[in-house]
Amino acid sequence: MRYPIAIEPGTDTRAFGVIVPDLPGCFSAGDTIDEAVSGAEEAAAAWVDAALDSGRSIPAPSSLEAIRRKPEYAGWTFGVITLDPALLDDTTERVNITLPRRVLKRLDALARAAGESRSGYIAHLTLEAPRRAA
Repeated sequence: MRYPIAIEPGTDTRAFGVIVPDLPGCFSAGDTIDEAVSGAEEAAAAWVDAALDSGRSIPAPSSLEAIRRKPEYAGWTFGVITLDPALLDDTTERVNITLPRRVLKRLDALARAAGESRSGYIAHLTLEAPRRAA
């Protein structure tokens, strides 16, 4: 999915700002346009993930022209970011993994202690990992 972005010009003393208008509150900044756009891609992916986790729907992307015409973005530059459509896919898929028996026992004990199934515990850890790393 391609979302339009609005890029606020930076200066020697002010960072470039990027807004994803279709995703309220989704923005980034960087010392270079490349950094700001890369940050916007990460912010948009996190926005979508959080929205899905809270049961909100994901807005469809606007046209780049519609964003360009908004008066609040006069003097800004425009572009698009691409979000992997797999971010929107919550289809359950069965997988087969191989782990040493002692690791599997530890995983099962941790899942039981958390009141979750093995699969649920792995999913929970995976979804929490980016938040812990930040």
